[in-house]
Amino acid sequence: MTEVSENAKLFEERQRRINDVIALRVPDRVPVAYFSLFWHATYGGHSIREVMYDYDLNARLYLKVLNDLQPDCTGPSFPITSVGPLLEMTGYRQMRWAGHGTPDNSCYQYIDKELMMADEYDLYLEDPSYFWMSRYLPRVADAFSGLAKLPQLSSLQNMDMLLALHNFADPEVAQSLAKMAEAGAEAKRMLHRAFAHFGEIAAAGIPLAVGGMCSAPFDYFADYLRGSKGIMLDMFRKKDKLLEAMERALPILTRSALAQGKSSPCNIVFMPMHWGLDGFMSLAQFKTFFWPQLRKLMMAMIENDIVPCILWEGNCDSRLETIADIPRGKAMYFFERTDIFRAKEILGDVVCLRGNVPSSLLSTGTTDDVTAYCRRLIEVVGKNGGFILDGDGGIPDNAKPENVFAMMRSVHEFGRY
Repeated sequence: MTEVSENAKLFEERQRRINDVIALRVPDRVPVAYFSLFWHATYGGHSIREVMYDYDLNARLYLKVLNDLQPDCTGPSFPITSVGPLLEMTGYRQMRWAGHGTPDNSCYQYIDKELMMADEYDLYLEDPSYFWMSRYLPRVADAFSGLAKLPQLSSLQNMDMLLALHNFADPEVAQSLAKMAEAGAEAKRMLHRAFAHFGEIAAAGIPLAVGGMCSAPFDYFADYLRGSKGIMLDMFRKKDKLLEAMERALPILTRSALAQGKSSPCNIVFMPMHWGLDGFMSLAQFKTFFWPQLRKLMMAMIENDIVPCILWEGNCDSRLETIADIPRGKAMYFFERTDIFRAKEILGDVVCLRGNVPSSLLSTGTTDDVTAYCRRLIEVVGKNGGFILDGDGGIPDNAKPENVFAMMRSVHEFGRY
C-alpha cells in the first residue's frame, strides 16, 4: 500500500474516531489530540519569534510534530501563530509578543485595556459597525488611527454620500487605508500558506479539530472592549446596558461562527472561555450574564450542524449542572482545571469531554507520572466513550518531549475498548 493511500485510510479512521466520541458513541479506542501554540518551535529547536515571522518554518515544524506524534486530530495553530508581521505592521496595542515587548521565546502576553468607555454602550447599541470603525479600531492599533475621522457611513445617502467622500482625502484617513491595504496583502500571503498547510496536514492522515473560532458574548465585551475592571463594574452599575449589548452582539457572533464552521473542512468551532469561571463570577452571575447568551450561540451552531468546542480556561466545578443543559452528543467541553472526573459523572451522558493532563505534569513531571495520570483519565473519563485525551489547555510550550510522547502512547497502551 502506498504512503498516500495509507494516510488516507488513517485519516478516515481518525475522523470516524473523533465523530464517534463527539456523538457519544464508543469508538475503537480513546482518541488523543495535539493542540499547542508553540511547542513545535521548542521541539524543533527554534525560537517562538522565528516561527511567528517565518511562515514556511512554522508549517514545516508543525508538520514534523504531527508526523512524529501521530495524533488523532490537531488544532492547528498556524493562522494564530504566524501573525508576527501583521502585529508589527498594524502597531497592535492589545498584545505583546516574542521580540516585541517580551523575550524571543515568550508566548503572547495579553494587555488588559479599556477600549470601550462606560458611556459608549449607547453608541455600540445604535450602530456596532460604526462604533467598531470609529472607536475600537483606532484604539487597538496604530494602523487604524485615521478611521476615527470617518463619518457614520450608514447615515449617508444620495448626494450626502458623494459629498462625504472628502473624508477619505484626509491625510490621516488615507494613511490608515494605505497601511491597512499593505497589511491586508501580508494577511493574504499568510493565509495562502495556512490553507496549503491544512492540505499538508490532511495528506499526512490527520484531521483538523478546529474549523473556526468564536467568543462568548460576555468575553467579547470583557476581553476586547471593557477590560477586567470595566466589565466587573458594569455587572453592577450598567447591568441592563451590558445585557442589551450582549443581545445586540449575539447575531454578529453567530453569523461569524456559522460562516467559519460551514466554509471549513472541519465543522468544529473553538471557543475559549475566559470569564464564566468560578474565580471570576458567582454561579448566580453566571446564570445571568454568561450562560444564557453562550447557550443561545451554541444552540445556533448545533442547529446548523456545527460542533462548539468550549475550552473552559479555569475551574468551573460549581456550574457543571448548569452547562449540562444542551442537546446530547452535539458539543465538546475541553476542561483545564475543572475536576474532569466529577465532570464525567455529571456530563458524561451529555457531551464529549476533552483534557486534561496538567501542564505542570507535562513540563516538570516524569514519564511515569504522565503515563499514570493518562491511564486514570482513559479508564475513568474514557469509560463508555465520549472522551478525547489532551493537555489541560493543550501542550504547553515548555513541555518535555518525552512526556508528550508518553501522553500520545498512552491511548495505544490503555485506550482500546
